[in-house]
Amino acid sequence: MDARPAAVTDQEPQPAPPTGATGPDDAFHDISTRILEAVETVIDGKPDAARLALTVLLAQGHLLLEDVPGVGKTMLAKTLARTIDCTVNRIQFTPDLLPSDVTGVSIFDQDSRRFEFRPGPVFANIVIGDEINRASAKTQSALLECMEEHQVTVDGRTHVLGDPFMVVATQNPIEMEGTYPLPEAQRDRFMARISMGYPDARAEADMLESHQSVNPLEGIRAVAGVPDVIDMMRQVRSVHVSESVKHYTVAIGRATREHPRLRLGASPRSLLQLLRAAKASAALEGRDFVLPDDIAAMSDAVLAHRLLLDRKATSAGDTASAIVAEVLSRVPVARQTQRR
Repeated sequence: MDARPAAVTDQEPQPAPPTGATGPDDAFHDISTRILEAVETVIDGKPDAARLALTVLLAQGHLLLEDVPGVGKTMLAKTLARTIDCTVNRIQFTPDLLPSDVTGVSIFDQDSRRFEFRPGPVFANIVIGDEINRASAKTQSALLECMEEHQVTVDGRTHVLGDPFMVVATQNPIEMEGTYPLPEAQRDRFMARISMGYPDARAEADMLESHQSVNPLEGIRAVAGVPDVIDMMRQVRSVHVSESVKHYTVAIGRATREHPRLRLGASPRSLLQLLRAAKASAALEGRDFVLPDDIAAMSDAVLAHRLLLDRKATSAGDTASAIVAEVLSRVPVARQTQRR
């Protein structure tokens, strides 16, 4: 998440906001600050994870939390959900979970003599998918249409999901017992991935002190409603992206596709989501325009989980994150022009 280009080349002064633009309004700043503060009271020592989770929400994406058990993945998802006064459903993924357990099922009603659709848990504003890679690929694929098109098709009928809609899924590393690797198409639906990691010693000691006698989630209250979140998303969509920044984003994507140690580079969908995440990051900084630094800062979280290394790179111990950092160091930073 904190990756930066190794060198800045041919960069002119950063663009000024367009005439009459004021950037995200005060309500945007106040609500986002309260959400981050609430999350950080529960998730000790992980401010970057909290900020990235909020960034993905405002960018209308989906979030994948990946790490070993017990480091706070589900807690982060629950905490983010509680800060918003919206519908929340949790799905515990298991090997015997069926696609209809996720999307819903049509049941024949004896009285009306017709089939009625019973919505599944995916019909919520925030869906928490716990241990998603413990379910079979068939069940995982039930989320593909939901995440991409915000709708569910059952028995030939399409049911539209509400707005906002976000899937926050957790998964254990594939080396863990009883896990299935997420298909490439499923990983590509997630805007960003967070590897939580262990907290530092001080944060862990604070956690032992504050969490042993009370559930920290009990103190979390909603600080925003659905209309607030929809308005914040609207403001993120209006953030300006210059042509040079768009070309910089495309150059990063093409560099991953041409990288000799990758057999699958960044998809066009991933570049679109990278741009959306950069717009949300800029808005959280109080800007109404995207800088190349916003693209670089979000590149690892948005791109790394989508990249597939070849066998030589895997056996040599290379990682997708290291290759993203290498690409950022080689791609010239976008040349900015002053906006008037």
